[in-house]
Amino acid sequence: MQNNFSRNTLYNIGVSYKKADVQTRSNFSISPEDQILLLKEAKEKGIEGLFVLSTCNRTEITGLVEHPFQLISLLCNYSKGSVDEFVEVSSINKGNDAISHLFRLATGLESQILGDYEIVGQLKMSFKQAKKLNTVNAYLERLINLVLQASKKVKNKTHLSSGTTSVSYAAVQYIIDNVQNYNSQKVLVYGLGKMGKHTCKNLTEYTKNSNVTLINRTEEKAVEFVKNHANIETVKHSELINEINKSSILIVSTGSNSPTITLNHIQKNREILILDLSMPNNVAGEVKELENVTLVNVDDLSQVTDKTLAKRKEEIPKALTIIEEYVSEFNNWLSHRKYTPAINALKQSLKSIQNDEIDFHKRKIKDFDVEQAEIITSRFIQKITTQFAKHLKDENTSVNQSVEVMKRVFNVQIQEEIDAKDY
Repeated sequence: MQNNFSRNTLYNIGVSYKKADVQTRSNFSISPEDQILLLKEAKEKGIEGLFVLSTCNRTEITGLVEHPFQLISLLCNYSKGSVDEFVEVSSINKGNDAISHLFRLATGLESQILGDYEIVGQLKMSFKQAKKLNTVNAYLERLINLVLQASKKVKNKTHLSSGTTSVSYAAVQYIIDNVQNYNSQKVLVYGLGKMGKHTCKNLTEYTKNSNVTLINRTEEKAVEFVKNHANIETVKHSELINEINKSSILIVSTGSNSPTITLNHIQKNREILILDLSMPNNVAGEVKELENVTLVNVDDLSQVTDKTLAKRKEEIPKALTIIEEYVSEFNNWLSHRKYTPAINALKQSLKSIQNDEIDFHKRKIKDFDVEQAEIITSRFIQKITTQFAKHLKDENTSVNQSVEVMKRVFNVQIQEEIDAKDY
């Protein structure tokens, strides 16, 4: 199969917590609906390999293109961010650096909280969506497959994810460290996405607070969830303001593109701690100006540094060693793909000679054993092509010269499938 990406280069472009604050990341966040539109436009423009990842900590586009601006343009068209703003806070990885970034990303080395593997599930979903919309090619398919294998091995063979620390856990830890009598305070969790579920579970596991209420816009999901969590109750969404006014702690994880908590929800004469775990922020900025409100967002929670993180840092060299193994495997695969057209062309040429010779002997020899001849000559063909493949892979071999000689000797045409240097 011939692939049309020999002239393209792998790029990874985007913004993350490393250079962009919450508000800036919000500007570049791409909604699920717009991600689909972006992928469809990329397909229409002839970009064969591309996928989008948009989380609370980063928005990235990875693709095989001629120039990174093709990806930057797509990002800015489907987010609220501008090119000028992107230049100030962006990261652009090319070729081997882009490959390395994806491996580091999936193994938790690029997470805002070191070793947080939540990104793996998000990466899988992003790639699955791209595959569904046919914006994945053989190159990306193989790369992501190895990236996920490396992630699994790092998780199983190192202690990079030892202990419990994530944004949802950090929220509960913040409450434990900063709220007096936290076990007796009324806590309201608003939103039952993945973050909301983890937060509820962590409240149950790490505190003894039995006064936790859950509100979700889709009430049936909340009712189903609390069946397995006896210490949590749920009330109707229409009671949101009333429940906020009865609570000392509000945890917002609604995952909306616009604020779900505004000044209209908050009493101005009652102390309340609000933890906004959403991206973009789902608590309106003016709420922070109220004297009775303490507002904590994702960036504030990411500053959790404890013994767990210190232990995780010690595991980084082990993770990097595992990554090197899989990067090497990917490069070997690329090399094999590079040689495949030449090897296949040689095999086809030899088979043509085989067929001509067998036909010749069938006409000349009365009881010629065609089946036996095919078995013997096929073994010769296999041995010759195997030796030629070994010759091409020898680091001292001039691949171009070898292929040219083969072209002249066997009079075959070869179309290059992959030019590995572009990656």
